[in-house]
Amino acid sequence: MKRIFLVGYSGAGKTTLGRAFARQYGLSFIDLDWYIEQRFHKTIAQLFNDRGEAGFREAEKRMLHEVAEFEDVLVSCGGGTPCFSDNMDYMNSMGITVFLDSSFDTLFRRIKLDRSGRPLLQGMDDAGLAEAIKESLGQRRPVYEKAKLKIDSDYLENKKQISDCVLKLENMILNYTIKQ
Repeated sequence: MKRIFLVGYSGAGKTTLGRAFARQYGLSFIDLDWYIEQRFHKTIAQLFNDRGEAGFREAEKRMLHEVAEFEDVLVSCGGGTPCFSDNMDYMNSMGITVFLDSSFDTLFRRIKLDRSGRPLLQGMDDAGLAEAIKESLGQRRPVYEKAKLKIDSDYLENKKQISDCVLKLENMILNYTIKQ
């Protein structure tokens, strides 16, 4: 039984790496944001608008606890998921957590291209976006660092880089489980 949780800032590549890794190793792949949208029949942005951030985070926690009971699953978490409630400690108790660590420049470039699915960053100009990322990342990084494993996710730009990262993650997980 395997449970792997990918954590990291928005744009770190959790969905990209998660989908590729799950496919390679026969795991079910769950993007937690997509799962929440399917369960509530609303977009994340609509849930934020309807419930506020606190209401959204409570729903997110319930859905995280639900998917964490699944077996042979890889869960790609939203950027804020580990930073609220006891979510990071809970994920660490339920499986292997992996922090996808990206540089500010990579995150800024990726998020700048697609802000639409990120309710807290919509409507910002580039300077505001850069400041918001720096501030939020500074607050979230200590929580992300509680993950059992950490991988550099700056290099997920093409099929070769993704494939290399999948193999690197497999080796990291294998080494981690051997030591346990």
